[in-house]
Parts: sequence; C-alpha cells; structure tokens
Amino acid sequence: MAVSEVLVGGIDEAGRGSLVGPLVIAGVSVRSSNLRILQDSNVRDSKVLLPSTRRRLYDLIMSVAEKVSVVEVQPKEIDPYVKYGKKLHKLNYLEAVKMAKIVDELGAQVVYIDSPDVKPERLESDILSLSNVKPKVVARHHADQDYVVVSAASIVAKVTRDRRIGELAERYGFFGSGYPADPRTVAFVKNWMETKGTLPDFVRGSWKSLKRIQSKKLDEF
Repeated sequence: MAVSEVLVGGIDEAGRGSLVGPLVIAGVSVRSSNLRILQDSNVRDSKVLLPSTRRRLYDLIMSVAEKVSVVEVQPKEIDPYVKYGKKLHKLNYLEAVKMAKIVDELGAQVVYIDSPDVKPERLESDILSLSNVKPKVVARHHADQDYVVVSAASIVAKVTRDRRIGELAERYGFFGSGYPADPRTVAFVKNWMETKGTLPDFVRGSWKSLKRIQSKKLDEF
C-alpha cells in the first residue's frame, strides 16, 4: 500500500426491524485509491438497487475490498438483549458490540457507520469504548447514501441476509420478506404458532408485532 494511502472502512446492517431471520451487520475496508472503482461502478445504498444489481455489485465489492467482515445476529441473541439488557438503548448497544468487533477486524484508519441509534455520537462512544484498535469512527444517519464504502457494506449485509432468508424459505416454505409489515410473514408466523404451538427459533420473540399476532389483532398491521 502506498504511503499516502489509507484504509477506509464502512459498516451497515440489514434486517434490524425484521421479525424473521438474522440481523446482519457487515463491514468493508477499501484502499482510498480504490474508492473510485466503487463510485464508478454505481455502488449505492442497497435499498435503491435491484436484487440482481446487488448480487453483481457484491462480487465486485468482494474483489476490491481489502477486508470484509460479516456478523449474523440470531433471534436467540437479540431477544434476551431486548427484553433484559441493562442499557436503555438495548438493541443499539448490541449492535455497537458487534460493530466494535467488525471495526477491529477491518484494520481501517477511519470507519464510517450508518447509525441505527438516534444519537450517532452515542454509537461512536460505545464503539470506541468496546474497540481494541480505536480508529477514527464517524457514525452518521444516512451514511449509506453519503459514503460509498458504507453503501458497499450495505450491499454485503443485504445480499447475505437475502441468502439466509432464501435458505429458510427453502426449508420451511415461502414467508415473504420476513418483516412484520408483510402480510405473508405475519400469516406464516401465525400459522406456525397455531399448528405447532411453539415459536420457531428463527423468529424474534421480543418484537411487539409478535404479541399482536398472538393476540390475533392482525388489523393492527
């Protein structure tokens, strides 16, 4: 790496609000000289891209990145944190724990993060307190739109989550997007609970939407 170059990192997540499947947090570090490759390839926030475009760009990102780190957080870890976590910003802090691990693995001098916390400065503080490497951390709302390296991380996170959702659907049957606003997802979870009397381990039991399903107040969706 040239002396003038630095490694720039980006972190984003997919599936934070989902009812079914993992929360996926991804980090990407790229040489500063290679950021232009991502920009010229139209790497953007994953939410504005077609699935086929995300998959194509995923391969490009994997070839350009110096390091890619992905953490999949399953419902069995999310639920107790949301229900009993000591921090007031429970899920945000769990994400900070996972993001700090990714920060340490990226080896970047500066890491930009799309903040899930309404207070980005709190996320920055939490990550730095948990990180062993302690690079410069910049947490911002809409960072996935403003920093191409965060856009790259958003694509890695989204493609990874989509693959996991596809694997679950192959095993258990189609259930839509996995989000509580999706009637297909709600119907799937409701039917599972009515027929099996249990909650599958890939569904988050701490979500308020589940309580509405249990009470059969589906008109609230």
